[in-house]
Amino acid sequence: MDMWFDRVAPDGSETRLQRDLVAEVPVAIEINGLGYAVMMATPADLEDFAVGFVAAERLGAVADVEAHPAERGMLLRVTLTDPATVIERVRHRTTDSSCGLCGIDNLEAALRPLPPVQAVSAASPAALFRAAASLRDHQPLTRATGAAHAAALCAVDGTIRLVREDVGRHNAFDKLVGAMARQGLGWEQGFALISARCSFELVEKAVLAGCPLLAAISAPTALAAERAREAGLGLAALVRSDSLLRLVP
Repeated sequence: MDMWFDRVAPDGSETRLQRDLVAEVPVAIEINGLGYAVMMATPADLEDFAVGFVAAERLGAVADVEAHPAERGMLLRVTLTDPATVIERVRHRTTDSSCGLCGIDNLEAALRPLPPVQAVSAASPAALFRAAASLRDHQPLTRATGAAHAAALCAVDGTIRLVREDVGRHNAFDKLVGAMARQGLGWEQGFALISARCSFELVEKAVLAGCPLLAAISAPTALAAERAREAGLGLAALVRSDSLLRLVP
């Protein structure tokens, strides 16, 4: 959608203009008939989002996803092949969150062990610079609104193979992982590139998706770097045109 704004310059002059705004709506996630979470997300690629979200929540395999319009938002009906995990999680859930901690009700569960990363990326620093330089060309929503995050699947040479965008950085990554699963795509010694700050939730999503290397335009948090090192996830941060930071294993 678009709305009118007044652009105000430092000298006080004003110019009226029309600007596109990124969509952000409540997305209710229902799993095997049980209400699981309500996320704020951009209502695009929602089937991908559902599959990636379930993977990040460690709930098991998805058998089916249906997206339905709802009052002022969207409803995602997800069917798992085995509903036992979600039944137990819903029973103990005390809070919802948009940052990858849905259904986690204690500190031990929030920081539960991650499986070791088995895959290895063969991407060179030059490949990371190449991907970062071309990412914006694959972000139509960001170019139009300036208010969306992106997550990209990159080939070993830095070619961008697939991108998903969302108002939330976690949602964008879930959409990417879900799209890869639905299209049968693998990492193939490549890497993931994200346009956002590298939080520990994104590190965990990358590890659970079997990603060998996560590259971020911005800096990581201390916990993100710690979790990446523990799981053996390659981590590159502050990927800019002239330099990047690579986590020492």
